[in-house]
Parts: sequence; structure tokens; C-alpha cells
Amino acid sequence: MGRRFTVRGVDAFGKTMEDVKIKTGFGGALTLVSLSLILVLTLYEFVDYRRVHMDPSIVVDRSRGEKLVVNMNISFPRVPCYLLSVDIMDISGEHQNDIHHDLFKTRIAPTGTFVEEAIKGKELTGDAERVARQKAEGYCGTCYGGTPPTDGPNPGCCNTCDEVRESYVRRGWSFVNPDSVEQCVSEGWTQKIKDQADEGCNIAGKVRVNKVIGNFHLSPGRSFQTNQQHIHDLVPYLQGGKKHDFGHEIHSFSFGSETEDEFVGMGGKKAKDVKKALGIVNPLDGIKAHTEESNYMFQYFLKVVSTKFQFLDGRELNTHQYSVTQYERDLTNNKANEKQGGHQTMHGYAGVPGLFFNYEISPLQVIHREDRQSFAHFITSTLAIIGGILTVAGLVDSFVYSGSRRLKEGGSGPKAGLGFASAQGKML
Repeated sequence: MGRRFTVRGVDAFGKTMEDVKIKTGFGGALTLVSLSLILVLTLYEFVDYRRVHMDPSIVVDRSRGEKLVVNMNISFPRVPCYLLSVDIMDISGEHQNDIHHDLFKTRIAPTGTFVEEAIKGKELTGDAERVARQKAEGYCGTCYGGTPPTDGPNPGCCNTCDEVRESYVRRGWSFVNPDSVEQCVSEGWTQKIKDQADEGCNIAGKVRVNKVIGNFHLSPGRSFQTNQQHIHDLVPYLQGGKKHDFGHEIHSFSFGSETEDEFVGMGGKKAKDVKKALGIVNPLDGIKAHTEESNYMFQYFLKVVSTKFQFLDGRELNTHQYSVTQYERDLTNNKANEKQGGHQTMHGYAGVPGLFFNYEISPLQVIHREDRQSFAHFITSTLAIIGGILTVAGLVDSFVYSGSRRLKEGGSGPKAGLGFASAQGKML
């Protein structure tokens, strides 16, 4: 009869009797080293198992109808606040001129400190409103030939110097002689302009732009549209008694999303702190630029990439990153830039002095997902560590023990002095 099948017959772990086992000092040391390696590597594997990883991926940005939020804090040491305006233009044809909403201008003294009156809110516009309230009820000031406003508290009237200036802008005229305007004289506009001639301006806040190719710029004087052209009134800037220029310092500049302010991270952290912890860097933060030319243009070309962070607890942070290239241009007529080699590069001189941010939107979106290793992966890695170390240690121990035994056997024969040879004369 054939042999009966038993479970013992398929035992892959054959045992040897304790009496035939040989224990050596090298084997004991190798065992301790192996156990130490297993403990250390298993500990590292456990730490890696508990660590949260950010796995990046790139997809096509399918968002529609979103707005980009531009956060900025920029100082201009030699441009007074009353000359500084912010305009937005994009490829869709939308123009926003002289934006004030969500932007705050603070006067900077020649010493570099903020003017206390400006901090308290006593600006030119505040004085104008106070003078306007003191006028008789029903007063309707003339616009001196400018286009009067069609809406607001006093449609058809220019009751303040600023309203007269805006009416001139709508007409396409330059406002150069405030002393001939009753509203400006009563507000002391000329004297206040002289007081601010040596000052600078800090502009901080945020603007919302369409998520298409466009630019927004900080430039001198009021801007207006005429014959489908964007025109700036540069007369007060270039012909003033003091020399101004657009040297600047960018304290902070970043792109965000409309929902970014609502984001609250773990521990109550705001989006700004979370982005910093995640390693998002704004290349323009801390940038300084200097020039002594009034008719000078600074340009920054930005590539904006939509970025999303998805966390394990289900929260999502939508934001944007950007790269930047800087370019400067002197707008003075008949001036060329001579470079090494003797050749000259001539640029077109169309443009206005100021600080320009030209941005393009990437069609791709970067998604960072928080992830953690599974428990099955941890167990598999741990078993691989144990099995691998024990297997290698067993091979090393077997090789060392076999080699040492053969050396001893070879050295005990009559031809021990002839090298690695056994008593029978065979090479090991």
C-alpha cells in the first residue's frame, strides 16, 4: 500500500535535534546585530506609517466663472497717495479704473513712517466731505465744463474738488489748475497737495480680477477711456514741483481664491498660516526696486497656477501659486540701452510710468492630497524587514562558519604550509 498522506509530511520547517546544533560566538553577535536592525527599521517603518504624506497630481483645471483674489501690500516712497491709482484690464474687455474698494492708502512721511493724520482717516477726501456737509442744503456746484456724475448723492452736481476732477476725467481733460475751482479753494486742496509733495504712499488690500489673461497696474494720475484707449493724466505727476518716481518695495503679494478667507485649518489656523506650513512661497515678497527716473516703468510677468490641497478630514483649500519674471523700461525719449559687444537695443516707448503686473492663467491645476500608508502596507513592510534581515544573517553566518571550519581542517593535515589545501591534496 502507498504511504498515507499526513499533515506532517508537508511540514516546510524541518526541525533539528538540539544535540546537533552548534552555537558560536560569531553567531551570537550576529543575532544581536540582526535584532537591533529589525527593531530600528521597524520603528522607522512605524513612524512612516503614522506620517501624513502629500501626494501631488496634475489635472486640467475645469473651474468656471471664478475670480482671482490678489492680495498686496506695496510701498512707494516717492509717490503721494493722491497721485496713485489702481486700474485693471483683461482680455475679456473689462476695465476697472481707479479702484478704491478693499484697498487702503496710507501716507508715508519722508522719514519712512506712516503719517498719523492718515492713520486716523483725515485724508483729502475726508476734508472734502466735511466741507461739502457745511454747504447749504440744495447746493449744486458747477463741474467747470466737465461731465457731471449721473448717479450718487448729487447727480448732475460737483460739490467737491474730487468730483470736479472726476468730471474732467470723464470728459478726457487734464486737471491742472485747482486754484481756479471754487470747491478746491474752499477745501484748501492746493496747500494739501504741497504738504504731501514729499510723501510716499502705502497701498494694501485686495482686488478681484477675472480668471483670464490680463493686467492690473498702479500708475500716476487718474485714468479714463477715450476712443477705446486707456489714457492716464500724467501732467500732475511729471510737471509737479517735486520729482516723483515709482521705486517701490513689495511687502507681500499673493494670489488666492474667493473661499480662502473662509478656510479654517486644524487648531484654528488661517489659510495664510496653512499655506506657509505647506511650503507655498510668494516670489515677490520682500522685493525692492529703485530708480531715479520719473518716466520709468516696472513690469512683472506672472504665471498663475491653480492649486488645491485636500486634507484627510475632508477639508479643501483652494489657492494659487505663481512664478514671476521682472522687466524694467526707461520711457525717456531717444534713449537706447547699450549692451556688451557695442550693439544697442531700442524699445518702443509707448507706455506710462508705473508698476505693472501682467498675469497669465495656466490651464492646469495642481492637486495635493493628504495620504497615509495602510496598515496592510505596514505589516507587509515589517515582515519583509524581519525576513530579509534573518535570511541575510543566516547566509553570512553559514558562510563564515563553513569557511572557518575548512580552514581548520586544511591546517591540520601534513601539507598545511602549502596554502588552502586539505589532507587529500584538493584545493578548497
